Amino acid sequence: MKTTSPVIHSDPDILGGTPVFVGTRVPMKTLLDYLEAGEPLDEFLDHFPSVSREQAVATLEVAKEILTAYYANPA
Repeated sequence: MKTTSPVIHSDPDILGGTPVFVGTRVPMKTLLDYLEAGEPLDEFLDHFPSVSREQAVATLEVAKEILTAYYANPA
């Protein structure tokens, strides 16, 4: 799934520059923390209704692409 608009944003005026979902103050790391703890995506979305399913999935797709590229071409 390729996204044409950014789903993560970092602004020094929003949570000190912590990467957040665009249009929210929800840190992207919170999604990863939920998943790491074994919580389903729906649980995260229920707790943070300002984040859309599309944003969450697109974020995971970007993370997958970055990790795949990193491990396919280690420095």
